[in-house]
Amino acid sequence: MTVALFIPCYIDQFYPNAAKATLQLLEKLGVNVVYPPNQTCCGQPMANSGYEHLAAGCSKLFIENFAEYDYIVSPSGSCVLHIKEHLHPGETKAEADKIHHTIYELTEFLTDVLKIEHLNSSFPHKVGLHQSCHGQRGLKISQMSELNAPYFSKPGKLLGMVKDLELIDLSRPDECCGFGGTFCVSEEAISAKMGKDRISDHIQHHAEFITSADMSCLMHMEGLLNRQKSDVKVIHIAEILNGVAV
Repeated sequence: MTVALFIPCYIDQFYPNAAKATLQLLEKLGVNVVYPPNQTCCGQPMANSGYEHLAAGCSKLFIENFAEYDYIVSPSGSCVLHIKEHLHPGETKAEADKIHHTIYELTEFLTDVLKIEHLNSSFPHKVGLHQSCHGQRGLKISQMSELNAPYFSKPGKLLGMVKDLELIDLSRPDECCGFGGTFCVSEEAISAKMGKDRISDHIQHHAEFITSADMSCLMHMEGLLNRQKSDVKVIHIAEILNGVAV
């Protein structure tokens, strides 16, 4: 099995530790990982802004970079969902169809493909889990509370394997943080209010850290936490699962 590591542009530029942790974790679990060096933005910002027709070049480059590998894994649910739903095949439909079925967000790859049951990591802190909208409602990595169905959370299951980690209960476990990519620019006031409500839930339940499978959501909440001079920190789930020391 050869896995290509897809690192979204904002993680590459602002949160490289999440990328490094993803690589290290997969290698610890015995996965042969490669990093296609010519990868760039997947095109999600253009699509979110109503200019999806301008993202054809991004799709073409993504297919060129990733079509040959057994699996593609990324520490970003939103970018994975974009590729699954908006990758334009052009003249390479077969390659695009393959990518649609072989690209995974990190936690779903660990649970659904590798079927991990044990992790050798420790994180002795109170942690709040943010179930991002793209991951929950798009990729179905956790159950939505409005559905009358058994609850599950793939990120939550993995966090439960981490020694000494206390996963706190939230009042609204699947509420949106308000980031929404370019939504936070076009609807700044609404986005900020939603984010403040989201971090308030974590703070009220005494979280020391907020984690998620989407670094973009964490980036949004981190900005709000910093403005409030809060002691609560954000950390990508890959760093916890990899056994980061803080």
